[in-house]
Amino acid sequence: MSFFISDALAEGGSAAAQQGGLAGFLPLIIIFVLFYFLLIRPQTKRAKEHKGMVEALAKGDEVMTGGGLVGRIANVEDNFITLEIAEGVKVKVQKHAVSSLLPKGTFKTN
Repeated sequence: MSFFISDALAEGGSAAAQQGGLAGFLPLIIIFVLFYFLLIRPQTKRAKEHKGMVEALAKGDEVMTGGGLVGRIANVEDNFITLEIAEGVKVKVQKHAVSSLLPKGTFKTN
């Protein structure tokens, strides 16, 4: 059977095993640091800004939802807002569906 499988012989080689330590983890540490600064930190910053915007919503603000609805806030409740998208047309939307706050005068009802 030794014709097909050669015998593994150890040749005094524990030098590679002793080198390990911090040098082995350095690429992983660098990748984690890059992920933190390029992905995790900006995402948490955006989430914090969105949460602050949602908490500051008030009656009369003009907003755009994630679905593309644009309108003026007619009523604010705990988890929902009533959005007036046309004169006499009101829609109830979750607060967190609001994607952006528009400048005053953007939404005009005719």
